[in-house]
Amino acid sequence: MAEAYIVGAVRTPVGKKKGGLSAVHPTDLAAHTLKALIERTGVDPAAVDDVIMGCVMQFGPQSLDIARNAWLSAGLPESVPGVTIDRQCGSSQQAIHFAAQGVMSGTQDLVVAGGVESMSIVPMGSAVTAALEKGMPFPYGDGWVERYGNQEISQFRGAELMCDKWGFDREELERYAYESHQRAAKAIANGYFKEQIAPIAGVTDDEGPRSDTTLEKMAALKPLREGGRITAATSSQISDGAGAVLIASEAAVKAHGLTPRARVVTLALAGDDPVYMLTAPIPATRKALDRSGLSLDDIDVIEINEAFAPVPLAWMRELDADPAKTNPNGGAIALGHPLGGTGAVLMTKLLHELERVGGRYGLQTMCEGGGQANVTIIERC
Repeated sequence: MAEAYIVGAVRTPVGKKKGGLSAVHPTDLAAHTLKALIERTGVDPAAVDDVIMGCVMQFGPQSLDIARNAWLSAGLPESVPGVTIDRQCGSSQQAIHFAAQGVMSGTQDLVVAGGVESMSIVPMGSAVTAALEKGMPFPYGDGWVERYGNQEISQFRGAELMCDKWGFDREELERYAYESHQRAAKAIANGYFKEQIAPIAGVTDDEGPRSDTTLEKMAALKPLREGGRITAATSSQISDGAGAVLIASEAAVKAHGLTPRARVVTLALAGDDPVYMLTAPIPATRKALDRSGLSLDDIDVIEINEAFAPVPLAWMRELDADPAKTNPNGGAIALGHPLGGTGAVLMTKLLHELERVGGRYGLQTMCEGGGQANVTIIERC
């Protein structure tokens, strides 16, 4: 099987809700990363075989195949096609998987993978809300109801169910969230993200981290559910952002004079209980490690999306992962979670952090709607 290499990765700053990126059209947000990726790698854009982008709310301004529209909006060649995919929060990580698989299969040589989400412009759940307002059925049909009943299926309930199962109390969740903010603030202050970010609309840094937050402030917040433990402080932030990654074959690296920065080692997927929804990174990581022959001790940097604090906490407990290696520069609780863009944003962070610390292997995973997860393991070149 052919090797797939990451030769470039770039992202926007992650903007907070109603923040500096809230007025940027999502197509332009994505186009900005595509243009920056081409400029930074120096590749001939006409040589790209496909553009694959993740986007969750493919509705309104994010509809009509935003991958294709963003490429064209960036002024790039009309000859290059684009496709938009939805694996919920893991959409752009799945885009990276599809791009790598195209190269590994030998049918493609240069593929751009990325993702975008403007949650300020297209709020979470927009498509479902609009459908219900028009009297259309809920996405779950008769077969689903027959299997799972009419119980509530939501990420918020799933997060609370995880707290029940693993015994997390509110204080433990808030300590984790506080650490995420502290790590993110330190990374920004030290300039760790500067090289990976393409500033846009006057925004140069991630807007989410709160260096002045305290455990006392977190403890004063009301839970998102009556009697629950999850609050806004222990949840990922509503965000706007995009990222893009260029995947190349060995032949393309030679033909275009590119510099491989990481090799794709393993791609893995798993499904788990859709009611709990957020637990699949655990079996998916086990599958990826088994397939690669690696252990977590071999992994130098880990990025696991902080959809809610119990997600990384349960993952670390089940896999006996090193907290120091896990989200070393903070996660989505502090830095934000622009849904379909997060997978590409995390890969950009993972690659640059591996390079900064001189690590060898990096692992990325995230929970996804429907009780799914992607895991990607890369090796720094």
